[in-house]
Amino acid sequence: MTDLRTTDNLFFAKGDLDRDRLESQVNDALGAAEDGELFLEYRQSESLVWDDGRLRSANFDTAQGFGLRAVADEATAFSHSNELSNDAVARAAETVKAVGSGRSGKVDLGSIGTNVSLYSDVNPLGEATFEAKVDLLAQIDAYARSRDPRVVQVSASISGNWQAVQIWRSGGQRIGDIRPLVRFNVSVVVKQGDRMESGSHGEGGRIGYDGFFDEKTWKKAVDESLRQAIVNLDSVAAPAGEMTVVLGPGWPGILLHEAIGHGLEGDFNRKGTSAFAGLLGQRIAAPGVTVVDDGTINDRRGSLSIDDEGTPTQRTVLIEDGILKGFMQDRLNARLTGVKSTGNGRRQSYAHAPMPRMTNTYMLGGDKEPEEVLASVKNGIYAVNFGGGQVDITSGKFVFSASEAYLIENGKVGAPVKGATLIGNGPDSLTKVSMIGNDMELDNGIGTCGKDGQGVPVGVGQPTLRIDGLTVGGTAV
Repeated sequence: MTDLRTTDNLFFAKGDLDRDRLESQVNDALGAAEDGELFLEYRQSESLVWDDGRLRSANFDTAQGFGLRAVADEATAFSHSNELSNDAVARAAETVKAVGSGRSGKVDLGSIGTNVSLYSDVNPLGEATFEAKVDLLAQIDAYARSRDPRVVQVSASISGNWQAVQIWRSGGQRIGDIRPLVRFNVSVVVKQGDRMESGSHGEGGRIGYDGFFDEKTWKKAVDESLRQAIVNLDSVAAPAGEMTVVLGPGWPGILLHEAIGHGLEGDFNRKGTSAFAGLLGQRIAAPGVTVVDDGTINDRRGSLSIDDEGTPTQRTVLIEDGILKGFMQDRLNARLTGVKSTGNGRRQSYAHAPMPRMTNTYMLGGDKEPEEVLASVKNGIYAVNFGGGQVDITSGKFVFSASEAYLIENGKVGAPVKGATLIGNGPDSLTKVSMIGNDMELDNGIGTCGKDGQGVPVGVGQPTLRIDGLTVGGTAV
């Protein structure tokens, strides 16, 4: 786990914050509350974007601040500032401590801490010079254009974050964490006659930049982007109607994340607004369907050694063999429902209060070969990549656009299709899973999840799945 001395150098070296005084202020602010914390954050971030043969933008930002939260029953008082000083914390303490007025504050929520570190404390921003990063993007552009004369546009980007946090609770409890995060993306546009199509590929994780400077890595990303674009040049209009859909492994798990995952977060279930509320212990999915949320996978984009409340993350079984087993919990919703936090309290930054959020959410593999799953379908759609989508948490209804999909004809993968939109209901779709492949994959580390105006990095995954009777919105006439 991150040595507190490392983060102390960021938060206390300048002298605007005194540790002893800060501990007293935290105790004063939270003494009568049932829960709460002081969240200190220092973050460096950068983004370089190459487009249309030149560097389109280059951004660098440093941010720091704190968020102070006090909780009593369901009431939350939260104050934040980008001024890291004891005077600013004192003003925030006066604001939030009133929420605990008349209470004893004696709720045993356990101690914070972990001796596990799931990623290094490397700062990716300092691993390569600015010139080297620009040169990498230029090489990607040149390579992509050399691969096929139909390439008319190349976009590439590289971005990195280095976040240091400390979390303080009353009684002198505190813990620190340093979190690197990078993402690399390539997009290619090809033109054939009057038709233009695109493809893209991204990778990332809680790692440094080093791997992306490896020629094999970035050339593989370019080749995959180009493959998708060329496939789409030959695509036909997608059929419409109710049909069997086979989802590919890995990134198609984003549909699982959106249509099902949010409905398994603790706040929606405590408030009764989730389609899964009140169904704990009941069958909600077909036999064989097991879904977990796991924040403990080394170097993964959605992983955290501790969540943003100081609780160690864990592997939480949400659905086991089709039976609803549990929900993802932060401390507030766990306390109000009489269970323990699962380490899913997350926030976008110091300026946001934590809430229950996913980390790496995926479905476990089954016992079928992927080829067997495809061969079982007489006519249907094979969706292997997805773009955007929408979901209604209360009803579970979702709409997702497939960015790469194919017809299935007599058990074989046929022509690529364009304009395929999957329409359904998350809870209902789970019951229609009829075959589960043995090829579970996690995505490449590109996911960002939005909820209540906050975005956090997440991971998704699944094996090849056959879902019967799913509605496909197509463009064929």
